[in-house]
Amino acid sequence: MTLFNGLSAFKRLLKSRGNKVGKDAVTDMKFTKNAETVLERRYLAKDNDGKVIETIEELFTRVASTVAGADAAYGKTEEEIKTTEKDFFDMMTNCEFMPNSPTLMNAGRPLGQLSACFVLPVEDSMVGIFDTVKYAALVHQSGGGTGFSFSRLRPEGSIVKSTGGTSSGPVSFMRVFNAATEAVKQGGTRRGANMGMLRIDHPDILKFIDCKANNNEINNFNISVAITDKFMEAVENGTEYELVAPHTGEVAGTLDAKEVFEKIVDAAWRNGEPGIVFIDEMNRHNPTPALGEIESTNPCGEQPLLPYEACNLGSINLGLCVCEEEGILSIDYDKITDIVHKAVHFLDNVIDVNHYPLPAIDEMTRRTRKIGLGVMGFADLLLKLGVPYNSVEAERVAEEVMSLIQTEGTKASIELALERGTFPAWEDSVFAERYEIRNATITTIAPTGTISIIADASGGCEPLFAYAFTKNVMDGDKLLVCNDLLVEKLKERGIYSEELIRRIADEGTLAHIEEIPEDIRKVFVCAHDITPEWHIRIQAAFQKYTDNAVSKTINFPNSATREEVKEAYVLAHKLGCKGTTVYRDGSRDSQVLTIGTQKKEEEKPEVPAMNTIIPRPRPTLTWGATEKMKIGCGSLFITVNRDEHGICEVFTSTGKGGGCPSQSEATARLVSIALRAGISQDEILSQLKGIRCPSTVRQPGLKCTSCPDAIARTIIKMSKMLGNNGFNTEEEEPAPKKDEGAKTAPANKPVLGKDDKLHCPECGKLLRHEGGCTICDCGFSHCG
Repeated sequence: MTLFNGLSAFKRLLKSRGNKVGKDAVTDMKFTKNAETVLERRYLAKDNDGKVIETIEELFTRVASTVAGADAAYGKTEEEIKTTEKDFFDMMTNCEFMPNSPTLMNAGRPLGQLSACFVLPVEDSMVGIFDTVKYAALVHQSGGGTGFSFSRLRPEGSIVKSTGGTSSGPVSFMRVFNAATEAVKQGGTRRGANMGMLRIDHPDILKFIDCKANNNEINNFNISVAITDKFMEAVENGTEYELVAPHTGEVAGTLDAKEVFEKIVDAAWRNGEPGIVFIDEMNRHNPTPALGEIESTNPCGEQPLLPYEACNLGSINLGLCVCEEEGILSIDYDKITDIVHKAVHFLDNVIDVNHYPLPAIDEMTRRTRKIGLGVMGFADLLLKLGVPYNSVEAERVAEEVMSLIQTEGTKASIELALERGTFPAWEDSVFAERYEIRNATITTIAPTGTISIIADASGGCEPLFAYAFTKNVMDGDKLLVCNDLLVEKLKERGIYSEELIRRIADEGTLAHIEEIPEDIRKVFVCAHDITPEWHIRIQAAFQKYTDNAVSKTINFPNSATREEVKEAYVLAHKLGCKGTTVYRDGSRDSQVLTIGTQKKEEEKPEVPAMNTIIPRPRPTLTWGATEKMKIGCGSLFITVNRDEHGICEVFTSTGKGGGCPSQSEATARLVSIALRAGISQDEILSQLKGIRCPSTVRQPGLKCTSCPDAIARTIIKMSKMLGNNGFNTEEEEPAPKKDEGAKTAPANKPVLGKDDKLHCPECGKLLRHEGGCTICDCGFSHCG
């Protein structure tokens, strides 16, 4: 990217080659200043005081040495291992290939956990559920993301024979997982990410579809509906389909398939949640069906896995895989082939040197030895070839490149099997009648995120989000940042100017700038210039030659209709995609956080279908008080907050004595939603007051009869204490006034700016949506 000082004339290209990072100089490595910043902040080893104690060169030496060292177990000599180490080091420092972030962070360090993707089972028992909560915390702590299917859990209201009580259902337990994720920092640096799935035929599917209608809820999850072929047939035929109770296997009712599909479409149109996964298509490509069915994927949806499986990923930088002959650029097939063989060797070695967070994950992952080799820089490759992203030619390039990677990756894995043996579950796999192979899967298209920033490449198989933008710097100055290839092309035509770059940044696209020649505008298209149909066609082109799945965001303009979203889903299913994530521009920005100002009448959002009541968002500023209440199993601390409209939220936490934290938290959340949805406070209290809990009733003298009753009593008390402008006491200072321009957010989460767009909490730059997550060029990402 080319940068310009916003307060002065044009400045030269600011690419760093050999700048000092940490304590020593980087030697002849091709990293941009932005890449160096990301590496220093997120990847380089630090001491207990947070001081960087390794250089970029030392990082890649550490990774290359650790991963190449696995060859010793297969009889390689020290000299051969050193040669492999150099190959790995050169491949990474030349930005031709990058492994997933946990490998860069942890290889050769005490944690030693190198995989990004995990799927854990959620069994239909209290012990099983909370064991998985514990396992997920360990995975997040090690730097991995987790996927879960909640489809085994019995629906809400089902009888639990062991206790005589009733089940609270999958969505309730998702909130428990979400709270646990909030408490555990991933790899010591950020909170973990989750994927939550529920089958379309689960009796609680309607509750699941709407569980993220308010994006402040379950906000450490991406969610997807696991859609079956039978359901899609019912949608096409306009018939009902059966719901099946998972704990009995019996039919629990029927629903109109078209109505449910419309509800999914409506929710996705509203804020991008849920995504959809075509679960039968995934299982048709399950290489080891004898070991079980695919239930879920990793958080961004590209890696279907069996329960307790993990997978390590890596991506080839296609933007560097070009060659020039007589002034014409073309795809360098030999270079791709060479990188593929080295990368498959690298990723297979990672499995051997990996320190998995659980014995069950270690055992299952080594049985199948799945790897996920994908791409980044696809958009860069198209620009160099002069091919528009939204074209039949781009489809052809995607198929051609991915077919080569798949073919050569398979050859490389077969060669490894001849040296090292097949994966242990090979005899029970689909390969047993065909050929011996080292890895059950070879290819995956991931969103790449920060590793594409390190490699200075476009992300995954996505188009570029923007070609020019304004970047804030620490001294209040602003820099214009522009794509290098565009700068070069504009200079070739003699029309380059800083003023033109600024206009591109302001408009966000070249599409309507007539002084730029049409042939340039046709090639330099950004994500929002491309119709959803072409997004899906490119995804399908990659999926055709990918073992696992493809992470791809289907971008819609804000003006898109629900019908257009529905058409995209139908097309994705028709073309053989394994899943689809849609994002309508601006649909989430105004819902994740609020700024406390009322929208004008004409800006009010469209009323959701099916008479859904959407609570007003949580206000930025609240004030209130906390009361300690004695309950039958200890103490319950109840916080009641209000804003200028009245009481708007309730929080609970239990003391050392224990209690029912998940149940009391669930009650408080539901009360908060009801209050902000406009439900009468008296009606809410009438439902809570007097509920009796055996542990409380057994202890005479207590003021309350249960946790819900305690919540109701505290709300009543606080209603009397809190006046319209704060605490109703003379000593209390008036409540602080709202800063209409202020936008705040929890740590490590996106911030809503004055432009009603989501911005990075670390650098302030506008965020983009990829694979269900928000991504920033500084390396920040947030899923859910």
